[in-house]
Parts: sequence; structure tokens; C-alpha cells
Amino acid sequence: MHSATINLGLMTRTDGRTADQLRAVTFERGWSEHAEGSTLVTFGRTKVLCTASFTSGVPRWLKGEGTGWVTAEYSMLPRATNTRNQRESVKGKQSGRTQEISRLIGRSLRAAVDMNALGENSILIDCDVLQADGGTRTAAITGAYIALVDSIAWAKEKGLVTKDPIIDSVAAVSVGIVEGEPRLDLHYDDDVNADTDMNVVMTGSGKFIEVQGTAEGEAFDRDLLNQLLDLAAQGCLDLAALQVKALA
Repeated sequence: MHSATINLGLMTRTDGRTADQLRAVTFERGWSEHAEGSTLVTFGRTKVLCTASFTSGVPRWLKGEGTGWVTAEYSMLPRATNTRNQRESVKGKQSGRTQEISRLIGRSLRAAVDMNALGENSILIDCDVLQADGGTRTAAITGAYIALVDSIAWAKEKGLVTKDPIIDSVAAVSVGIVEGEPRLDLHYDDDVNADTDMNVVMTGSGKFIEVQGTAEGEAFDRDLLNQLLDLAAQGCLDLAALQVKALA
């Protein structure tokens, strides 16, 4: 991993954190008594309910292949933010943002699963944002992994899965440049003022699954990119440790 020094400033963030500090992160496992796996994940004031539904069978295009499937859907409650948004079901279609985040969560979680070991079974992850203060997609991915693991544990107890298909953990965090300072885990006040905004998804073993980065204001160079990736890598490592603790 690149070893560039991260030049973190001394500016105070609106929530009192240092530039390289995660928000308070909690996982409430088994939050839903009906789903095979569930967790209410909290990143500061951002709260996302993640449920994992285990079902026998796979989509038509996978039948007979002997492999499983993991997919995800993401949505935000109408009053998850400071103003009410209309439900997308009422509008009659999902926004591009909703579809993009749903696909991101699905891709991220599939990186953690051996589909052959899962067999011809499917796991549908639902991530519903109850309250948003930035970082909803990264919180969703991090919490969805916990729900995924619990759903597979349920399936093993029922004899539906004989071999553990989990091959690694998955966590995600945002990083960005705010007022010239690299910052970890952006909450809303950071996000709206960021010159550069990036979401990073990694495995617990330290490999990258996805990096989404945009220069909202001034373009960034390679050295700054490396600094942000180093900051995100440490954040994902810390999140992975919290996941292990939550699943213990």
C-alpha cells in the first residue's frame, strides 16, 4: 500500500471529530425478527436498516449452474432528511441514484461470497435509510455484510448450506477534501462542502472492491489520491474490526 504521509490539519469539524476519525459506529443485530439476517447500522446520525432474505433458488439465467446469487435494493424513507421526499413507488420509477447504489451494494457483497459454496440459493439484501446525515451507501454496505453473515448462519442451521460461503468481510467508507484537508467518513456538512468526494469499498484483508471518486471543485493529483486511499484503507480496517466484534 502507498505510504505517503497524510497531512491532516487541525480544523474542527462541525461534529467535533478529528480529520481521521470515524463517526460512532454501532450494529444492532437481529433488529428485524422476521428476516433471516438483519442489523440496524449507525454511522453517527446516519441510520440504515439492513435485512437479508435467504431463499431457495436462483434467477432463471443461473438455473442449473450450481451457483448462488446475492443482490441488493436500496431506498430512503420519505423523511430520512430534513425535508420530505416523495416515495419512488408513488413516482412510478426509481431514480438513477437509487439504482446505482443498489447495484453498488450488490457488487460489494458478492465479493465476499463463494457463489459455488452458496449453491443454488439467493440472498436479497434490503437497505432502507431511516435517517441520513451523509455516507448512507457506505453505512449500508458495512451493515449489509453483518446481515448477510447472519442469514447464512441461519441457512447453515437449517441445513440449506453445508459449506460456509463467506470468503472475506466487506466494509465501506467515504473520504474527501474539505477546506483543503483530507477527511475520513464524511457527514453531511463535510459532504456538501467537499472539493473532492470519494467512496471506497474494501475487503477485510485489505483489497479494494470499488473506488468512486469525483472532483466536485478543483481537480486532484495522484499524490492526493494516494493520501485519500490510505485514509480510506485505515477507516475500512477499523470498520472491519468493529464488524468482527459485532459478530463475535
